[in-house]
Amino acid sequence: MSSTVPTSEVELLDNELDADLRATVRSFLAEHCAPADVVKAYDGDSSLTPVLWKGLASELGLAGLLIPESYGGAGASAREAAVVLEELGRAVAPVPFLTSSVVATSVLLAGPTEAGAELLAGLASGERTAALAVSLATTTVQPLEPVETEIRSVAGALEADTLLVPVRTLDGIEIRAVPADRATIAPVSSLDMTRQLADVTLDPAAGEVVVAAEHGAEGVRSGLLAGAALMASEQVGVAQWCLTTTVEYLKVRRQFGRIVGGYQALKHRLADLYTNVEGAGAAARYAAGALALGDAKETEIATHVAAAYCGDLAVTAAEEAVQLHGGIGMTWEHPAHLYLKRAKADQIAYGLPGLHRDRLGALVDI
Repeated sequence: MSSTVPTSEVELLDNELDADLRATVRSFLAEHCAPADVVKAYDGDSSLTPVLWKGLASELGLAGLLIPESYGGAGASAREAAVVLEELGRAVAPVPFLTSSVVATSVLLAGPTEAGAELLAGLASGERTAALAVSLATTTVQPLEPVETEIRSVAGALEADTLLVPVRTLDGIEIRAVPADRATIAPVSSLDMTRQLADVTLDPAAGEVVVAAEHGAEGVRSGLLAGAALMASEQVGVAQWCLTTTVEYLKVRRQFGRIVGGYQALKHRLADLYTNVEGAGAAARYAAGALALGDAKETEIATHVAAAYCGDLAVTAAEEAVQLHGGIGMTWEHPAHLYLKRAKADQIAYGLPGLHRDRLGALVDI
């Protein structure tokens, strides 16, 4: 699969490839990722994850979406990855696409050693899964803390067979791949159990170098930037589901002899939410498109815009969904709580919206 992003400008609308990819992923998730199965993760049942991931990674070939064809991947771009994440957000799918196929992959692509190239091939085939061993709250804005033996709140560690560990050396930061079975991975109770965090204890010396020190710092930065840029698309998917589901509910819910959606005040709220969701979609797609084009300055600006806007918008959309569904929206059986928890957890991942706004202000001299 080759990227179809123009070389001179960012295209915000779906092209034919995007539409086909979106339809394929949405159809697969509709068949295999029912909310009743997703909610089982909150009871400790994670059996859905390997089934979903096998289908997405191996059968649909999405694990290697960002990996060049020379390593066995699809050779696509951040634009296509954004389409996938939007659909994963709509289904709150409990899979490690963001942590493995976006963040860890972007780290490795900064300059893989021979061992790194072998790992990329394994990721591309779906046979291996990786996670960057840093806290999910780590950002490109703040200095990277050196990894010693314990890392808290790591996303994707429970699903990964390989942990990418940034290690500070005299020559810079090198990335070492530590097998998950040589680390202690302790699950922690997480707000969003569909992306459960874990505390990791390991010996960095147990891994082999997959990105040399001359490329390591840029690799970590690339991974975190890609994570923030493309998580915005996941947040848009969450918001779209909340808006669509709420509108459909209010079309049929009757109260005091009237369709609830007919009340003018609710129409105004939904109109405002629709406008904001469309704006968030444009911001997220622009960030993904800029990342695909490889314009470093534009990517950084677009990422901070998308992360700041989409992070708050997804939470607002989920809160509106819960409230406007009335009593049923507060129940465990209705999936609205899944989206609120994912939105709140995503809001603090790779930097709070306020942090992104501060950095954006500095970049544009405000």
